Amino acid sequence: MDATDINSKSKINWDFPQPFTLQRIPALQDIDGLNHTNNAVYVQWCETIGWAHSESLGLSLTDYKRLDRAMAIRQAEYDYLLPSTLSEKLILATWLTDSDEKLSMQRRFQLVRESDHAVIFRAKWHLVCIEVSTGKARRMPPEFCQKYGSALTVVTMAT
Repeated sequence: MDATDINSKSKINWDFPQPFTLQRIPALQDIDGLNHTNNAVYVQWCETIGWAHSESLGLSLTDYKRLDRAMAIRQAEYDYLLPSTLSEKLILATWLTDSDEKLSMQRRFQLVRESDHAVIFRAKWHLVCIEVSTGKARRMPPEFCQKYGSALTVVTMAT
């Protein structure tokens, strides 16, 4: 579910303006032996929202294959701040926060508990454009610069 339908979204103190959001609710299979959402689930959710955001901008896996280009994770940072538990309503947000419009781009994530707006998790991906057929770094095609560039969020030094 896209959290743009959730009224509490506007009350959340997001790290950056205009987030792309999805609602997440941990299911039984997401819960680990400590009775909270397993850390690996958050990583999977980041991939899910990253693709959903990309597709909303007009770039799908089909487009990546057609263009023989993809944005691949070069480095990832995950900060697990608070636990989440079974059936809690969470809102996951993402932003594109930097791009040189040549090779690299940055995507950030923030996961918030809907009931009290507590920040559960933050993450940052440093992405590099690759040629799908070879796996080698290559310049971003114009479609990437146009579509991803239109979604860039300005980040101040304090963030």
